[in-house]
Amino acid sequence: MRIVGYIENPTFKITIMHMNLRYAVKFENEGIEQTYKIRESENIKNVEDVKALVDKDILDQITILFSKMELTRLKMINKNINDFEDFEEII
Repeated sequence: MRIVGYIENPTFKITIMHMNLRYAVKFENEGIEQTYKIRESENIKNVEDVKALVDKDILDQITILFSKMELTRLKMINKNINDFEDFEEII
């Protein structure tokens, strides 16, 4: 897979990759990633076509999913922190 483009965004790093007649659009936000794969077709022939798919509505949905993913990540981290409380206190 090779990087073929980027989409400028103030919140997310958005990378477009291409391999084997497929594009992958990767959204990154503070250690969390979402990747969507799109097959080349009559309507999706190049990077500009892929960029056109990432509109405001899609970015709003990506933002909602990142919020949910961040909550899950925090629950996972907090669960691990709470497990350490079982140790006896050493003075």
